[in-house]
Amino acid sequence: MSERPRANPALRLALIRQIHVYVSALIAPSLLMFAMSGGLQIYRLHESHPGYQPLPIVEKLGRLHKDSVFAMRPKRAEPEDAKPAKVGSEAPKAPAKKREKPLGVKLMQAYFAMVSVGLVASTVLGVWMGLMHNRRKRVVLAVLAAGVAIPVLLIFIS
Repeated sequence: MSERPRANPALRLALIRQIHVYVSALIAPSLLMFAMSGGLQIYRLHESHPGYQPLPIVEKLGRLHKDSVFAMRPKRAEPEDAKPAKVGSEAPKAPAKKREKPLGVKLMQAYFAMVSVGLVASTVLGVWMGLMHNRRKRVVLAVLAAGVAIPVLLIFIS
């Protein structure tokens, strides 16, 4: 009875690593976009506030992250009852007090902001490692370019 030769575990591991590099290179650009736009959303930096107007690209990326649409939200028409009344008809209202966030919420926001920064750093380092420690750099670069091109094309056709 002859035994079949066993598969070399080192070759199997090398194949798994290579597949991991290609999959990672394909999804890295989207992962970076979601990590960065999610980090901005933690502090609502993608939305307009009194005294703050986000950059249009930040607003668009926030909308892409939340609604899968790369466009700014259309401006809503102001309702009639929200328009200022005639001068002298009513006493001016005091500005609404801004409620202070609980400490737990602030700590959670800070933690998730750090997670966002860590995810960006880890992804960038992973792409760098995939490029530097791989014999097929051109293939990895092509897959990375596809990872950029696919979402961009999908944005334009949506």
